[in-house]
Amino acid sequence: MILLVVTVMTTTGCAGSLSTLDPAGPHAADVATLWWVMLGGAAVLAALVFGLLAIAMLRRDRDDSAPRATVWIGWLGLAMPVVVLSALLTYALILGARTLPNPAPDTVTVGVEARRYAWVFRHPGGRETQGVLHIPAGRPVDASITATDVIHSFWVPRLAGKMDAIPGHTNVLRIVAARPGVFRGECAEYCGTGHKDHGFTVVAHDAAGWAAFVGGTR
Repeated sequence: MILLVVTVMTTTGCAGSLSTLDPAGPHAADVATLWWVMLGGAAVLAALVFGLLAIAMLRRDRDDSAPRATVWIGWLGLAMPVVVLSALLTYALILGARTLPNPAPDTVTVGVEARRYAWVFRHPGGRETQGVLHIPAGRPVDASITATDVIHSFWVPRLAGKMDAIPGHTNVLRIVAARPGVFRGECAEYCGTGHKDHGFTVVAHDAAGWAAFVGGTR
């Protein structure tokens, strides 16, 4: 519990363009929720381990009976961690399935091509940009991600999780911006000496702005 309280206090300032704890879309919110749930599970297991250790230290000079040892070691030392970890795994799988690019109405597909050290984005209507990805706010966007040289990783922390960009292969990541705004993206896979500058910008437009962009008037 102390660990959880300390972590909450220290993460209250975790906001900004690259913060996974400051989500701006439903998929990023799921990632943040999973982080908090995993933290809670880790806190429960840590408390269990420290509690068992304290009891062992306090009772080290006593001759405990086998049944009591079975309770502490078998049930609390083994069964409880298995239950907690199984619950966390199940929750993670369910949450992960919600972020998959399943068929949805009004889905927009954009092409993402990574290379040393730039990002090229191909939007509906044939518009191509470098370093700036344009998407409509409030609509699911499927990013078809690939690379031309080495493995990169597409990551917009406030909108979704990470997805590798692999030469000769296409991965699809769904991102959703809950509202219009400008978001920062980064390459999350070390790809060479220019890796630190291998970032990009995501601009989420309102309906009018998106129509103007696709129509070529913006």
